[in-house]
Amino acid sequence: MNEPEPGVAPTDSRLRPDQRLMEEGKWDEANSKKLELEEKQRAVRRKREAQLEKAMQQGLSYEEYQPKWFQKTQDEITGTLIHKYLGEYWEKKEQGDWSGCPTIF
Repeated sequence: MNEPEPGVAPTDSRLRPDQRLMEEGKWDEANSKKLELEEKQRAVRRKREAQLEKAMQQGLSYEEYQPKWFQKTQDEITGTLIHKYLGEYWEKKEQGDWSGCPTIF
């Protein structure tokens, strides 16, 4: 299930460098890389939050972060928040076009 697969999105968790290091038994390096990746994610989130705060202070609109392949929506039956698949992933995979994906690793 976690085997590498050619052509997946660069955001696929199987491509996480810390996972590869762990699988190679390089535990200390894997942990360091994991911490580095987590800090990178936190920095991106802090930057988004700062941009939102600045826009609000200036009375400007600010587009909230949107996942690439999913949309947050309310389930019609349960009323709970769900992530609805928007499509395009398989088409992009077939085309090998991941130009719209963020660099997260």
